[in-house]
Amino acid sequence: MRVSDFDYDLPAELIAQTPLPNRDDSRMMVVRRKDGTIRHARFKDFPEYIGAGDVLVLNDTKVIPAKPWGKRGGASVEFLFIKEKAPGSWDVLCKPAKRIRVGDKIDFSDALQAEVVGTGIEGRRTLRFMVSDVLGHLKNIGYAPLPPYIKRKKQDARERPHDLNRYQTVFAAKDGAIAAPTAGLHFTPDILRKIEDKGARLARVTLYVGLATFQPARVDRVEDHRMLEESYTIPDSTAGEIGAAKKDSRPVTAVGTTVVRTLESAWTEGRLKPGPGATSLFIYPGFEFKVIDRLLTNFHLPKSTLLMLVAAFAGRDLILRAYREAVREKYRFFSYGDCMLIL
Repeated sequence: MRVSDFDYDLPAELIAQTPLPNRDDSRMMVVRRKDGTIRHARFKDFPEYIGAGDVLVLNDTKVIPAKPWGKRGGASVEFLFIKEKAPGSWDVLCKPAKRIRVGDKIDFSDALQAEVVGTGIEGRRTLRFMVSDVLGHLKNIGYAPLPPYIKRKKQDARERPHDLNRYQTVFAAKDGAIAAPTAGLHFTPDILRKIEDKGARLARVTLYVGLATFQPARVDRVEDHRMLEESYTIPDSTAGEIGAAKKDSRPVTAVGTTVVRTLESAWTEGRLKPGPGATSLFIYPGFEFKVIDRLLTNFHLPKSTLLMLVAAFAGRDLILRAYREAVREKYRFFSYGDCMLIL
């Protein structure tokens, strides 16, 4: 397969730049795999598609304020904090990277300074801080790590509180992600209550969304792409809920592609293995799904691994047809955009 087989035309004006006033105001395209039908609904209708005994799986990872700006010799440099390696030591991306060398001192605030102690590919650096609670300081100075296709002022103090709230699910609990599991952004506490009132079960996993989720496929052949690794944890209760649902032939609905990759990675010898793990699983057409029966997901970038995953679940031709219709109907695309429910 060619990466170009997963391309589509998207007018720039359909890329959502801000969230809607209310999370559940988003539109929801409903795609049925069995008969290839497409209908248009609102996310407020989502509980109508969930029945008693269904299991809905959420990714409860929490986005950290991973984007601060630091000073090197008076010049401002943008950083993205990727992962804590050890207390006081972090892997980061920086831009412009050519300015940042080993031995440089970086001032983030009066209370947070670092030294560059290592370099890596594509602008990566390792920073060593004088304090261990770096995340605590980031919560005071960092910005939401919005994706680059959101084209607005990057360091806007007025928008900072709004983005820190809205680029976060209402069920976020575990600090560590550098991107939101965006299918979960549509949920409100009221929607979750309605789902539980119908007798459905809410289960949670934690996948710390990292670079792998939005890593571009820089190859021509799909099969040549290699995913970066991301860490996850599956509670015993979630493994039990899903195991019982599979035994009883009750549907398991994944909220987002990160949930899909977590569950499908942890399925082994006919059961879901609980506990911590790591995945570099790349799902593309031809993949045999063993856990999920339904998928709620946002609309993804052309030629992205996320679009390939969705095409693997529903079929490439059906998904590209659905995307063309979404463009015609002027759906809002990507992180702050609308969603698709695949049944």
